[in-house]
Amino acid sequence: MARLKNLAPRGLFWRSLLIMLVPLILLQCVITYIFYERHWDTVSRRLALGIAGDVAYVMRELQIESDPKKRAWILDAALREMQIDVSLEKGAILPNEPPKKSSRIIDRVLHSAISERMYFPFHIDTRRPDGKLSIRIQLRDEVMDILTPRKRLDSSTTYIFVLWMVGTFIIVSALAILFLRNQIRPIRRLADAANAFGKGHDYSGFKPSGAKEIRQAANAFIKMRARIRRYIDQRTEMLAGVSHDLRTPLTRMKLQLAIIENTNKESPGIDEINRDIIEMEKMINEYLSFAQGQEGESPVEANLGLIIKTVVENIKNNSNNLTYIPHKEILISVRPSAMKRCLTNLMENATHFGKNVRVSVEVNKDNIEINIEDDGPGVPDNQKESIFKPFYRIDEARNPNTGGAGLGLAIALDVARSHGGDIRMSDSNLGGLRAQLRLPK
Repeated sequence: MARLKNLAPRGLFWRSLLIMLVPLILLQCVITYIFYERHWDTVSRRLALGIAGDVAYVMRELQIESDPKKRAWILDAALREMQIDVSLEKGAILPNEPPKKSSRIIDRVLHSAISERMYFPFHIDTRRPDGKLSIRIQLRDEVMDILTPRKRLDSSTTYIFVLWMVGTFIIVSALAILFLRNQIRPIRRLADAANAFGKGHDYSGFKPSGAKEIRQAANAFIKMRARIRRYIDQRTEMLAGVSHDLRTPLTRMKLQLAIIENTNKESPGIDEINRDIIEMEKMINEYLSFAQGQEGESPVEANLGLIIKTVVENIKNNSNNLTYIPHKEILISVRPSAMKRCLTNLMENATHFGKNVRVSVEVNKDNIEINIEDDGPGVPDNQKESIFKPFYRIDEARNPNTGGAGLGLAIALDVARSHGGDIRMSDSNLGGLRAQLRLPK
């Protein structure tokens, strides 16, 4: 059963076509078997019996009649009325070895039919190159040589039957292909619309079409898309207000600290408070960045290789242990700012825990893979998925000053999936962790 599943086509179109055509082929095979075993055998036997009867009649008339003129008249009538050309070979004897029989059913049927009509030895040759059928009969003192057209054994129903079968199969196959294409086209449009919406592309030209069930699924998708967009718009407006409400008191606190510092430079704890405010502002920016996602930025055709190079150069200003293996131009539809944020978070995470970081790109048939490897301590296998959770930290004892807010990888994964891709963590060849960002082409 598993082998049959592996042999089955993957696409819905080919599977549906297979479901429609296989029963038709099986039905035609059964009909063909019945035709050749019953109809063809019956028709062939009747044709063979007709030739055998004509031959037996002419042979008896020649044996009865001794007058040369009447015998000549019989031979002429046989040729004219029965298409049988008879010649007599005086004193001839049939050879011991008869001509080789063909594998055709007609040879067997003809031998059987002539055996039923006469008791004289005979030879049959249906393989003559001139299209004639030869029947040689051993009489007492002569051999009667009979030639008749081989087409007398052929039935036109065979060719008509084959033509009807082939023609029916072609017509049904063409109608099935046309029907299935029209039914599957709306499904493909629905899949394209869902895929485009998942990547943030505008697919406003999508309209429900096709069968009733497909239209129901399309209408459900349109309603879902509207609800999601409404939710995103509400979230964006709420976050804009939260951002304003949070930044305003922080700005006032920074101004008050600056005034206090100018008036009383020896006030204790001002530096610590100032660092706390800066850290709070940093954390709020990270929270808002994660919550806002990539709203407000539209996908554009961009050179992914140039984006990677820009991020690498920016990080290299703060770290010299980052190496990048350049790749040729890679054109892909992305949100440039969001993709820079994703790559920056991944590379900064690698440089934070590893001394040596290597960035490489692989372009496959369907995907683009960006590998970011480090030689750091790595991550246990049972936590490779958990590190993408918001606010998750492997070291619970780390404080925000050294470990960040725990949102960098969550933001990176959110950006990757919004582009239809994903991020996988595995062990690196450098001894640490490898982050593999995979994007569809």
